[in-house]
Amino acid sequence: MISRQNFFAKLANDNSTDKWIMKRLVYILWMKPSNVWGQAVKSEWQLSSTQESLLSTIVFAGMLLGAYTWGILSDNYGRRKGFLFISMATFGAGFLSTFSPNYLSLVALRGLVGFGLGGSCVFLSWFLEFVPASNRGMWMVVFSTFWTFGSIFEAALAWIVMPTLGWRWVLAFSSVPSFALLILFSVAPESPRYLCMKGKTSDALRILEKVASVNQTKLPPGVLVSGRSRDKDEETAPAPSETTPLLPSLSENTKQSISGFSSFFMLLSSKLIKTTLLLWVLFFGNSFSYYGIILLTSKLSSNQSGCFQSLQSTRNLQGADLYTNAFITSTAELPGLFLSAILVDRVGRKHSMAFMFGLAFIFLLPLLIHQPSVMTTWLLFGARMNAMGTFTVASIYSPELYPTSVRTTGAGVASAVGRIGGMVCPLVAVGLVNACHQTAAVALFLVAIVVSVVCIQLFPYDTKGRELSDDTS
Repeated sequence: MISRQNFFAKLANDNSTDKWIMKRLVYILWMKPSNVWGQAVKSEWQLSSTQESLLSTIVFAGMLLGAYTWGILSDNYGRRKGFLFISMATFGAGFLSTFSPNYLSLVALRGLVGFGLGGSCVFLSWFLEFVPASNRGMWMVVFSTFWTFGSIFEAALAWIVMPTLGWRWVLAFSSVPSFALLILFSVAPESPRYLCMKGKTSDALRILEKVASVNQTKLPPGVLVSGRSRDKDEETAPAPSETTPLLPSLSENTKQSISGFSSFFMLLSSKLIKTTLLLWVLFFGNSFSYYGIILLTSKLSSNQSGCFQSLQSTRNLQGADLYTNAFITSTAELPGLFLSAILVDRVGRKHSMAFMFGLAFIFLLPLLIHQPSVMTTWLLFGARMNAMGTFTVASIYSPELYPTSVRTTGAGVASAVGRIGGMVCPLVAVGLVNACHQTAAVALFLVAIVVSVVCIQLFPYDTKGRELSDDTS
């Protein structure tokens, strides 16, 4: 016999599901946008610096739109359908980029690639809805490492392929992971939580039985129900029987409110607006500081600004040296992922982010004044390590805060706001560094970190060990 509780709460405490999750990690190899090939395109087509920068900016613009769009679509039509169309868009546009006849067509196709990449929140939410609560944070960090692996893979690919085959082959090979997603789509199950939210309990039960079979266990006793609202009498009801509903379902009013595209407006409802606004500020500040640290790494380590004579020895990074530098700096994120994996399930999401933001602040603080080249590199390495850690935990925290009915919409919109921070950052930071205002640029990133930490403290609760919510109530 099992008490009245969320059906998935029982499954969430069953660590045997890890075996099933491991078999599906192949679905989450997701490429990180990169333009290590941008310099080659600039030389071949005689582009200006502004035109070269647009090849990166357009990807972020596409991700901004895609994060919002894919989140809403997957909340209304299913995570699995979102997989299919995201993979098609990313692979199709990425592969066609290889054959771009001119600059404008390449910009348009890279924008579509960004639009597809913006759907990463759908993959994140789908994976989240299968993971046991007891070590959900650790598994979500494992998920996030593939984003960093994609960045390292892209830099290594350019390092190997660019000198011999050129940038078009780099783009062709970069589209392979998205093609793998299309091939494996047929074996990717729909989220049982989503199916129950939509009233498709028989389909949800079938998937759960398959999970139990793979893990050589049995589902807890009870039945799945949907479309049944609870009333006050249920709070004092007698002990449940074998037919007791085990999944708290959405009321009819809630179901009607998430129809169409109104799921976005639920994020601004009285129950969710505080969480939503805090997440938006957190993601904006996190992205602004994260990409700012990356820009500082590029500008200060190569002395592109021409301001600091102590860095002249690495001024002219070209060819293989440029790709080697991109490869090495990308590895700075791995220690950050390792640190976040250690902290997230031990001290919680809020404390993890606050601690790593604090470390990033400490690493950046000495850069308010000019430091020797080696010291600058190590300080930026440490800052990027911790910025990546906070970015990872924030990406885990956001879908956990929302109910199933608006989970991908909420996470997607928060991610979109983060993309705005990533787009605004170069406009501000690059200008400051190029104008030899390193202190002002670093101070700006420090302020963004402080504001983000304040937002973290204002969140109403931590999601460490908490079951996922299926309803706004």
